[in-house]
Amino acid sequence: MADKSSGAGAAAGRAPAADQVRNVVLVGHSGTGKSSLVEALLAATGTIQRPGSIEEGTTVSDFDDIEVKQQRSVNLTLAPIIHNGIKVNLLDTPGYADFTGDLRAGLRAADSALFAVSATDGIDGVTRMLWEECAAVGMPRAVVITKIDHQRAEFQATLDACREAFGDAVAPLYLPVGEPVTGLIGLLSQKLYSYSGGERSEGAPAAADEERMTDLRGELIEGVITESEDESLMDRYLSGEEIDPKVLIEDLEKAVARGSFYPVLVASAPQKIGMLELLEVMTEAFPSPAEHPLPSVTTPDGKPVTGLSSDPKGPLLAEVVKTTSDSYVGRISLVRVFSGTLRPDASVHVSGHGRAASGHEDHDDDERIGALTSPLGKQQRPVTQCAAGDVCAVAKLSTAETGDTLSDKDNPLLMESWSMPEPLLPVAIVAKSKADEDKLSQALNRLVAEDPTLRLENNAETRQLVLWCMGEAHAAVLLDRLGQRYGVAVETTDLRVPLRETIAGKARGLGRNVKQTGGHGEYGICHVEIEPLEDSAGFEFVDKIVGGVVPRQFIPSVEKGVRWQMDQGVTAGYPMTGVRVTLYDGKAHSVDSSDMAFQKAGRLALRDAVDKAQPLLLEPVDEVSVLVPDDYVGAVMSRPVRAPRARARHRAGRRGPHPGQGGDPGARDHQVRHRPAFGVPRDGLVHALLPAPRTAPVTPGGQGRRRLQARLADLTAGCGWFTCR
Repeated sequence: MADKSSGAGAAAGRAPAADQVRNVVLVGHSGTGKSSLVEALLAATGTIQRPGSIEEGTTVSDFDDIEVKQQRSVNLTLAPIIHNGIKVNLLDTPGYADFTGDLRAGLRAADSALFAVSATDGIDGVTRMLWEECAAVGMPRAVVITKIDHQRAEFQATLDACREAFGDAVAPLYLPVGEPVTGLIGLLSQKLYSYSGGERSEGAPAAADEERMTDLRGELIEGVITESEDESLMDRYLSGEEIDPKVLIEDLEKAVARGSFYPVLVASAPQKIGMLELLEVMTEAFPSPAEHPLPSVTTPDGKPVTGLSSDPKGPLLAEVVKTTSDSYVGRISLVRVFSGTLRPDASVHVSGHGRAASGHEDHDDDERIGALTSPLGKQQRPVTQCAAGDVCAVAKLSTAETGDTLSDKDNPLLMESWSMPEPLLPVAIVAKSKADEDKLSQALNRLVAEDPTLRLENNAETRQLVLWCMGEAHAAVLLDRLGQRYGVAVETTDLRVPLRETIAGKARGLGRNVKQTGGHGEYGICHVEIEPLEDSAGFEFVDKIVGGVVPRQFIPSVEKGVRWQMDQGVTAGYPMTGVRVTLYDGKAHSVDSSDMAFQKAGRLALRDAVDKAQPLLLEPVDEVSVLVPDDYVGAVMSRPVRAPRARARHRAGRRGPHPGQGGDPGARDHQVRHRPAFGVPRDGLVHALLPAPRTAPVTPGGQGRRRLQARLADLTAGCGWFTCR
């Protein structure tokens, strides 16, 4: 790329035009050095004086107490920088799979993606799947190989891994030189950029690097010309004409912005190597918001809306991509503005639809915008407005949740929701004290508003409060936030699995309710016969009374009593199912018989019959769909899902979970409504029926979803996802 000098730090208070903004999401698995890379870029542009340290807990992006303690990112953070008059909104995302919600939010707010790949660790399965997801929406991408100065760094091996994982349109722009690395060779400019003195200086490449540089340069030029579809330039190149580097750079920028060519850069955050090169690609090759298509937009009642663009003068269209709570400021919403201009004190319409299944009820409210700020770590720097294409923070939006749309009060709009994976790990919690119980509801509502991957369930059957989380790390962060941020002390408890009672045989029972208390008594006698239904599900009541031995008005009373007892359970206190009850005889009294008398008689008759009919307990069967690349299907089939009493089958070549067709006794009829966290290009679907006590964490450390999740991650290098119903 061309040599450009760095601009000043990111100034707050002014709103750049849409073509002067770049929204770049930084993605990669945990440990690739994303946060350190952000620190180096902030220092390179003069935004901060010196880079912070992860070990010391002084980085700009990892400022949360949990991140400092765990020394890893768990939140989406914004780091705005300015280079050559272009504002780059760097969105640093967590690399751990449990925090997929923040990763998704970063993808939604960005127009291009920068993939961080460690030169020492290679590429994991999650990064491959995330690349495919970006490809599905045509998002421009680039790759930065980090930790190039590490003693175990292998540039060529990492480059080969990138090509194998991401395709042939991946090619390096720079070649690292030196042992350890002290500089980069620009393959288009054919210049050596040395960092041995602490600052970048230009020179000529050494003769020893000529051959390797020539081969890589030829591959780069061919890839650029091919992906930019510049046929005239291809003819000139094939004829042997020397192409001006400026022309090649123009085609490179065109191909990258179109999302068809993916340059590979090299960086070392501690040595400040590659920072200017990264800034040049982000500001010159990545598209502006004006060049990136907007997501689908409708009115709140579902009518499509067209004609919107990234125009500061257009109708307001913005989205809350992340919600956090501050003990001093209150709720803070990170907002990406897609159209129009967001201004303080303006009245806006807040719409949230389509997430009722995950505990976020549909809502439409009008609110007043509070103060606008440009966040940089803990700092909130005031801005006067936020125009189309930019990202800002809005204070004190009381009803807005993550994923909600902000629009003009007189012209309400709704953006299409981005896809979120279903939380699969249930954690039952109880408040430690009465004071904590009083504060728990409000604290949980705030957590649900902040995190779209969290689902709150108040299970009426087990009488437990359950947090559905993405994994153990996600659960640990949520529990820590309850205590540290909201001052609510909770304890986890064993999750109770809702069982069902049924019978295996046929029997008769007598219900005799005869009481004389000196006044109006109770009289009701009924004889019932019970037998199991074929599919062990449902309930059937049969009336075979003849001769009026039980008056017609009291037969529904018997059924009502039987149903009440089935709901309460007979042998173990669990609801009963899969039973046919036949009323065939009984007695009544002309004075003492009543509705309540026969209800009680029906209860007693059912209890008496169940004791003689071989009562059984049914455990729920979960339908588990495991989506993995074909290479891992055999391992998954043979180990995690092949448990005793489990049934599994494999469907190849599908692109997502498929509703199960299980027929096991006790299996629940349902449909898998969500897809896994990431799309897989060549995948296999393993469908299994597992007893719920194996998939639910019945006891700490026992067979449960925690164990299934961990085993699946180990067997599939982190690229296996399962859904469970």
